This record gives sequence, structure tokens and C-alpha cells, in this order.
Amino acid sequence: MDFSFSEEQRMLQDTARKFAQNEVKPLAAQIDLECDVPESIIRQMADLGFMGIVFPEEYGGFGFGEIGYCLVQEELSRACASTSIVLGGHESIGVMAIYLAGTEEQRQKFLPELCAGEKLAAFALTEPGAGSDAAAMRTTATEEDDCFVLNGQKTFITNGGVAEVYSIFARTDEGKGTRGISTFIVEKSMPGFRAGPPEKKMGIRGSHTTDIFMENVRVPKENLMGTRGAGFKVAMHTLDYGRLSIGAQCLGAAKEALDMSITHANTREQFGGPIARLQAIQFMLAEMATDVYAMESMVYRAAAKCDSGERFTREASIVKLFCSEALGRVVDKAVQIHGGMGYMSEYPIERFYRDARINRIFEGTNEIQRLVIAREVLTSQKY
Repeated sequence: MDFSFSEEQRMLQDTARKFAQNEVKPLAAQIDLECDVPESIIRQMADLGFMGIVFPEEYGGFGFGEIGYCLVQEELSRACASTSIVLGGHESIGVMAIYLAGTEEQRQKFLPELCAGEKLAAFALTEPGAGSDAAAMRTTATEEDDCFVLNGQKTFITNGGVAEVYSIFARTDEGKGTRGISTFIVEKSMPGFRAGPPEKKMGIRGSHTTDIFMENVRVPKENLMGTRGAGFKVAMHTLDYGRLSIGAQCLGAAKEALDMSITHANTREQFGGPIARLQAIQFMLAEMATDVYAMESMVYRAAAKCDSGERFTREASIVKLFCSEALGRVVDKAVQIHGGMGYMSEYPIERFYRDARINRIFEGTNEIQRLVIAREVLTSQKY
């Protein structure tokens, strides 16, 4: 398999790197402290085409596919996890659901503005009583003459409140389990729709995470995505892309943590010389580099399979599981290498440590990923 990038992909990566290092990284500490990604940063990402980088040009995207998207996410995550999460919540799940399941009319209506970054998107599946168990959702969509009336609450919604367009999952048929769930395009401006205040979080603080409340929200029937009752399949298919996105984000953060650790090991002196001379430090750096190599290999292999049009559910779950846990190992060693300085909030490694923890929880907990991988392996009969 050829893992080399095309000239266009390398140019995209270079553009993303320059933007991340020159525009985002200097603001990363401020973003964490103020719990907000500035509108100016989102506007610049839109101007660079990042908000629709994965989608075909016919819908206003740039047509770079998942490999291009992962390259952008890797570079953003080296600078600021919160910024990469804003993009991920928008592109890899919020807009992706519409692209995967929407009708041609829905794509033509919503995707151009979303790909241009004129509007921000979000994905609303999780509920207070339905996290890993999506079939337990209580949000309902009752059919009336010309619309569906939505009532319910969603929780832990990335881009909640700041997004204008939401891919929302609701129960249309009681007693049918996962086959009774449907997907709707809901706009923030619709009466009865409101977002709660942003949650206070351990990490990725600049990314807004809120509850969503719907009280008799009348959604036109033409905003039903796909067929009635197909919502669970839409969610699972979309989450494959979200899990691959997390892998790219973890990869970028791990590379940055490794680079910071190498620099620190070469400049921090103890026992008469740089700590890089100490075998204990060398072993940690070697293990970190090994994890990074494995992460990079599987992220872009899975992205290539996705871009080829093949099913990649197993690969997406493997990427999400391994990369999120590998990042945890990498940032933990990075803090150890930095010693007391790694624990202080004035140094970025402390922020990387906090930001990393969520990756083992959202887009399906790692326990769920193990179930998905086991199911895929057992049903394929061979690996």
C-alpha cells in the first residue's frame, strides 16, 4: 500500500500547518482560559476551505476526501484541541450526516452554506438517559399533516448553541427499538428550539458543549433525512467518520507532545547534563515514538480505505480505540518527562494532558469500540 501523499495533499498539509502554528497556536492558552474559540479563527478556517474540505466540489466542498481532512485535523490538533473539535463536530458528524443520508434536495439546500462555513453544524444523538445505549432515546418526533413535531432533550452536544444546523435523532415509532429512530435536519431558528449554557469541562474547554431542548419544534417533512426508521443506521455510519476524525486529532496531539518532550529532554539539565542522556528518559521517548508511528500508520490506512469507497467500520473503531489510548500513554509520559513543569498550567503540556482524556469517551466509548471490533471480527469469520 502506498502511504505517500500527493503534491496537492502536501500543499494542503502545509497550508494547515502554517495556519495552525501562526494563527491558532498563539491563542491556544487563551482559548482554554476563556472557554471559547474566537469567531475570527472559525472565519479563517472557512476562508481556507477547511469547513468543507472533505466534501465534493458540487456541494461547495474542496473534494480532498478523508485523507485531506485528516491532514488538516492533525495539524490543528498540534496547536489546539478545542479548535480541532469545533471543526470535527461540524464537518465529520454534523455535515457528514446530511451528506450521507440527505436527499439531493437537502444536500443542495444545506451543504453549500455549511461547506463555506457560513453556518456551523452539530450532531445531536446523545441524551441524558441514552449515551452508549442509543436505542433508549426519549426524544420523539410526532407526525402531523405537514411536519414532524419534536420534543425532547439532547446532551453533551459539540457546537451546541453556536451551530445553526443540527442533525437530530428522534423516535418516530415506539416499540421498534433502533428501527423506530429517524433523523431530521433542525435549524436553530425554529420556534421551540433552544440550547442550554456551555458545560464546564476538564479539557477541550474552548469547544462549546451544551444540552439541546426541543419543545414542540415543528420540522418540515422535507427535513426528514433518508427514510423513516433509518436513523440508527445513519448515526452509526456517520460515527465511523467521527471516529476516524478522532484518530487524526489524537495523532496530531501525540506528535506535538513528543516534540515538546524531545526539546525538553535536550535542554533540561540534571546530574551534570541534559536528561536526554538518561536511559529512563530515552525509553519513554522510544515508547512515545512507537505509539505515534502506529497511530499515523493506521489513521491514513483507514482514511485511504474510506476514500476508496470501501466499508471501514472495523477500521474506524480500531483507529478510535488505539489512538485515543495511545495518546493517553504519550501525554502521560510527556508530563513525566517534563517533571514538575509538566504539571503547571503555564506550560502547554498540562493542557494537552487534560484535553486528551475525552477521546476515550466521546464518539462511542472505548468499551463500545471493543464491542464493535469484536462483532466485526466474529461476523467476518476471518481477519
